[in-house]
Amino acid sequence: MEDLTQRIEPYGTQPTQQISPFGERTQQVGAGTPTVMGVPLRALQMECLLGREVGNAYGGREHLLVEITGTSAGVGRRLPLNLCLVIDRSGSMEGEPIDYVKRACGYVVDLLDQNDILSIITFSDTVDVVMPARRVVNKTLIKDHIQRIDIGNTTNLYDGMLVGCQQVAAVMSEQVLTRVLVFTDGEPTSGIKDFASIVQLAAEQKARGITITVLGFGPEFNEELLAGIARRSGGNYYYIQRPELIPEVFRRELELLMTVVAKNVRLILTLPRFTQIRQVYGAQPNVQGRVVEIPQVDIERGAVVTQLVEFDLQMRPPGKYRVAKVALAYDDTITGRVERIEADAVMEFTQDVSRIPPAIHPRVQREIEIQQLSRNLERTVMGLKTQQLSAAEVRQELERTMAMLARQGRLQEAQEIQQALSALGSDTSVVEKTLMGTAYSLEVGKSKQP
Repeated sequence: MEDLTQRIEPYGTQPTQQISPFGERTQQVGAGTPTVMGVPLRALQMECLLGREVGNAYGGREHLLVEITGTSAGVGRRLPLNLCLVIDRSGSMEGEPIDYVKRACGYVVDLLDQNDILSIITFSDTVDVVMPARRVVNKTLIKDHIQRIDIGNTTNLYDGMLVGCQQVAAVMSEQVLTRVLVFTDGEPTSGIKDFASIVQLAAEQKARGITITVLGFGPEFNEELLAGIARRSGGNYYYIQRPELIPEVFRRELELLMTVVAKNVRLILTLPRFTQIRQVYGAQPNVQGRVVEIPQVDIERGAVVTQLVEFDLQMRPPGKYRVAKVALAYDDTITGRVERIEADAVMEFTQDVSRIPPAIHPRVQREIEIQQLSRNLERTVMGLKTQQLSAAEVRQELERTMAMLARQGRLQEAQEIQQALSALGSDTSVVEKTLMGTAYSLEVGKSKQP
């Protein structure tokens, strides 16, 4: 009989947790764990919740919620950045847009120091290496390079991304945080232009450890494409409506990067034979037999990232079973080491259906609803684009979604929907691009601690 147990012992010397569906847990810290005043110095904390503590021995479905929190340990410390700015200089950027981009790049230079590495790429019909990857020592010279950026013609997004990723790849190491920032205001009009190839490029770079953040400006860029790049590479998506907002968004992204406490974050589930993965929400899992690896975004200090997984649970004899071994592995920017936290998700299975709770844990239910709202928003955007939904139907759906998000404490996303509602009927591009960003934010599952 497999995995039948009253208590599953910890694995080796790694930090482990014994968890119940309702979050009660103990943590054991292995020898050699850095501490401050006796408290483990860790970049991340992990909590696991199962939807129910008792399940049906004849089989069924269940959700597992993993909540990952960036701690405040190591405040004031950060990894040096390996950053590439990939800037669209197509003809539509002429005037105020390119002027504000130059100003934004200058702000980035001011915030970096000599331990950081910066490269600058521009693209139109061709790609230019304005500055190859180098340490930020002579800021005046770097700003001179930025000011010489001029306007081109078409938009070769694919090659711009590729060259930018090549620049950071040449100087990657475990001692730096690597990020490519892509700024564009339009559809790809030259080079490789199809959606699948561009998104696949982003996925390939993610596999190499390169994260791509996308900043879309104005009414013409393809929000589905940019959100797809961010989704497959683990980066952020920004919609910038007006030129004067460009510097602020650059600054916001850079400040986030400077508070990253964990990179190369992976959630690893090892499943017994009675457990099958049914669905992983908001992520592209790598399934190898009984092991499921789910890549996560980089996690900043104070950020909370949630991952929801749905299982099919097969029939088994009554008793307590491990339904999944949960491991969180990551590169800790505080300790400089690869860290690992492990936990066992344990359920009791019974043939007495009267013992099975009718409702699941409220926090798990909340996350299920948030993921549903994300999918509903994407469908609303598509309905608006294809005119399969009327303006009145879109408004009704958005008002319902906004109210639900407000009740769940997702106030930033609720505010974004309010902005979309204000633009409904006057500028559909604002609505579509705003809602795509909101849907992506909900799907990723990242928020700040209250």
